[in-house]
Amino acid sequence: MTPPVIDAEGTRLLSQKIPNDEPALLELIATVLTLADGDEVVWATDLNHGGPALLIAILVAHGQNILYIPGRTVHHASKIYRGEGKTDAKDAAVIADQARMRRDPQPLRAGDEISTGLRLLTARRADKSADRVRAINRLQAHLLEYFPALERAFDYSRSKAALLLLTKHRTPDGIRRTGQTRLQAWLKKHGARSSAKVAQAAMDAAKSQHTTVPAQHLGELIVAALAREIITLNKELAELDALIGEKVTEHRHTQALLSMPGFGPVLAAEFLGATGGDLTVFETPDRFAGVAGLAPAPRDSGRITGNHHRPRRYDRRLLRVFYLSGLSALKSCPASRRYYDRKRTEGKTHIQAMLSLARRRLNVLWAMLRDGTTYSTAPARALRMAA
Repeated sequence: MTPPVIDAEGTRLLSQKIPNDEPALLELIATVLTLADGDEVVWATDLNHGGPALLIAILVAHGQNILYIPGRTVHHASKIYRGEGKTDAKDAAVIADQARMRRDPQPLRAGDEISTGLRLLTARRADKSADRVRAINRLQAHLLEYFPALERAFDYSRSKAALLLLTKHRTPDGIRRTGQTRLQAWLKKHGARSSAKVAQAAMDAAKSQHTTVPAQHLGELIVAALAREIITLNKELAELDALIGEKVTEHRHTQALLSMPGFGPVLAAEFLGATGGDLTVFETPDRFAGVAGLAPAPRDSGRITGNHHRPRRYDRRLLRVFYLSGLSALKSCPASRRYYDRKRTEGKTHIQAMLSLARRRLNVLWAMLRDGTTYSTAPARALRMAA
């Protein structure tokens, strides 16, 4: 870490490299407070988790004010400072100077114990999910190269039995030699569902190809390894989902979140992890919508007014939560479906209608968490009168 210390006029008072260890960080805080001589001290960072987590925890424990300046803001701001080089010292100086001059940076959302844990769990789940998608794509690409009929026969993102099949039977000649009866018995023995249907589909694919593609013996080894990897990832994702479902129930906002159509344990956990479990730092629902990417940004110039576009700086985790929960709500919530259909009849595209619905749901969720209430639908009679 290279934290510079500047005063209200921008004069640099201290700049040195500090190891990310508790004794050194405590000494740094004591030095800075001594330099402040009783004046208010404001700390700023461009990261709200990861490497600075220890420093943030120490600062919070000592009651220090911390501002969060996103890395994108620091990147663009650095262009107005002298020199084209990029160093940690320069980035730290830009962060400190921006914190001194700007009035719009938000306080850091450190998050409570449960929300921080949920952020770690959901981040781990996102990594595993991405690994699973990559592995499935690779498996299909390799299988397509030497046995396209079998690649086409199953949806490997959903069929556990098809993945199990590939761990042992994955070539046209090998499946034909095994035979459908023995193939079905092997699948059933290993706990595969719809073993007869899977065995039939595999046999049909094997009968359609009698040509051996060059290097098939190597391709099948890779396919088998990928199939085992995907099976393992499926198990790990199931375990993570169970752990997330258990931990999310410990948070005070969970009951309200799960009462809202479209929110399940995973999306509720992602919401709590992204917000830190406290919406008061956003001050208003409009500002919260801006952070979530659900408030259009104006692009007016001269005589052109009312020109809006999607913001470029927003929390993509929050936007994902509201967008996916809105998609799910279309199937389970009549009020959400009616609002979406109305926006489509007004000429909005699917994406525009979904973003409008997400913004509407954000306002409702803000009021629910503010008042400590759960979601409830309006009575049918009231809906008819409103219509």
